[in-house]
Amino acid sequence: MLAKHWKKIGLFILIIACVFNIMSKLVNKMSLDKEMLTSATYVYKEERRGENINEKGNSTRVQQ
Repeated sequence: MLAKHWKKIGLFILIIACVFNIMSKLVNKMSLDKEMLTSATYVYKEERRGENINEKGNSTRVQQ
């Protein structure tokens, strides 16, 4: 029986694995507010880091 239906069984297992993967990502998804705050904090820290490097004269920063 297994030899006759192995493709269907494998496809079923694959579909179930994909559904569980998608559901776990949706359940554990970070909220938009937290994501925006995290991104803003990262950008702010990188800008401050760039300013500190320029003050020391170790690097030149390209102005846009």
